[in-house]
Amino acid sequence: MKLVEQYLEIWNERDAARREAAIEEVMTEDSVYSDPDYAGIEGHAALSEAIGKAHEKFGDLRFRLGEVIGAHHDTALFTWHLGDVATGYDMVEFAGDRIRRVVGYF
Repeated sequence: MKLVEQYLEIWNERDAARREAAIEEVMTEDSVYSDPDYAGIEGHAALSEAIGKAHEKFGDLRFRLGEVIGAHHDTALFTWHLGDVATGYDMVEFAGDRIRRVVGYF
């Protein structure tokens, strides 16, 4: 799933300008991100800021795609790994050729 891989690369991008450009390409304008730490991050700038804070917390650890558990209609469920220290699940909702919503679990 190329779009899911592009989404994870956003989380790995350390350069804020390149990260924001990638977010614009991959996520819809009205995108929403939620996980146990965030009730709902709306929009590109807020997501980029949250990812920047995650980089400070996790250092050089990188996200990589685990298993695509399933995909149907406009959704996909997959696992990811953060280095060798964490594993989680994300459910994404697509809107055309971009991601509208991400719900993360870890």
